[in-house]
Amino acid sequence: MSRSAILPLTFALVLAGTVAQAAGVKVTISCGSAGSEQPQCQQGAKAWAEKTGNTVDVVAAPQSTSDQLALYQQILSAQSGDIDVFQIDIIWPAIIGSHFIDLKPYADQATIDQHFPTIIQGLTRNDQLLALPWFTDAGLLYYRQDLLDKYKLKVPETWGQLTETAKTIQEGERKAGNDRFFGFVFQGRAYEGLTCDALEWVTSFGGGTIVGPDGKITVNNPQAAKALDTAASWIGTIAPDGVLNYMEEDARGVFQSGNAAFMRNWPYAYSLVNSGDSPVKGKIGTAPLPKGDGDSARHAATLGGWNLAVSKYSAHPKEAADLVLYLTGKDEQKRRAIEATFQTTIPALYDDPDVLKAQPFFASLKAAFESAVARPSAITGERYNEVSTLFWNAGPQHPVEAGRRRHQPGAAAEGPEPVEPRRPLVKRLSRASRRARSDCLSRLRERSETRSGSG
Repeated sequence: MSRSAILPLTFALVLAGTVAQAAGVKVTISCGSAGSEQPQCQQGAKAWAEKTGNTVDVVAAPQSTSDQLALYQQILSAQSGDIDVFQIDIIWPAIIGSHFIDLKPYADQATIDQHFPTIIQGLTRNDQLLALPWFTDAGLLYYRQDLLDKYKLKVPETWGQLTETAKTIQEGERKAGNDRFFGFVFQGRAYEGLTCDALEWVTSFGGGTIVGPDGKITVNNPQAAKALDTAASWIGTIAPDGVLNYMEEDARGVFQSGNAAFMRNWPYAYSLVNSGDSPVKGKIGTAPLPKGDGDSARHAATLGGWNLAVSKYSAHPKEAADLVLYLTGKDEQKRRAIEATFQTTIPALYDDPDVLKAQPFFASLKAAFESAVARPSAITGERYNEVSTLFWNAGPQHPVEAGRRRHQPGAAAEGPEPVEPRRPLVKRLSRASRRARSDCLSRLRERSETRSGSG
């Protein structure tokens, strides 16, 4: 596909700003569009442009991570050089990593070692470092401390407690005159964000992690069913019907406007809900997400995080790599942590006095990372997106909506018991997982034969 043919695709990326200098080359970077991602990206790009004399075009990727991945796959498959630097999810190296250059020749070992080793490991494939960490994430529970105090309630430790606490606050606030108030908002739209939320629910009930490290499906069990049924019971009760179309910013909008008691979101939202014009400024607390019930119940937060990669098709890989090194460096990550609460990938910054003074809540985030659970991208490899899509759709309806329909009048006459609607999902996940395991075994055999032949 020619460069001109790819232009309609890149028009889906909104040009957010050009940081221009008189000389040098032009580098184009695609950054996320949630919260303050765009202005923070532009600020960092501007500083690098001023330092190097180059020009930076900053484009805004779609807000949905699923749409973003699909667009990137089209651009990269066409070998287009329109985008030099891509902001990529932590799970994407297994999916689109073959289109990125190895950053090891551009970064010394000390620069690489300053980041969390587990993140670096996840970004490395076949001994090639395909991206550098920019900021990391784990799901958090946001709550209205003022409303907990008003109703003399505690921060919930379990999903059952959250359900009851949210219901109590919702009923009280509606009696007080706010008929738009809800107890809980989260990411319910059928996209990657729902996989993150649902993985937390399932894992917190001891229901597995969708696909286990051995490649076996772990989601078809009573505890997983109970987790999804619990989430389904929230729709139309403590959560609005519209939550089935919510992404991160939709949930934040409701919570920040003062119309929800609890919210599941990422750390980026903290600075925004506490911004100067926020109706809930100073009334917010954060905590680990609740756990389910049962012997294997635990707190669980999906590990997220975004990284910067350089396209193999860039006309200026050296300058693009230099931009990546600058944006992911210690000074820039410190600035972003202080100004916009972006969770740094550099452990030393969690003990930095300036960071802790500006963002004291960073200390409370350690518990979320201790309970973080990874999505099964390592075992499913390039087929992860297929697995995730199957999971968030869960057959004819996504996991929450499927459970919700079972609770409606007459649902018992429409089909089998609760676990049954998940069987098509499990069968398809099993096929995808078997293919991933088969590929893995083939690679292992090839390596074994190569070693034998060379020995």
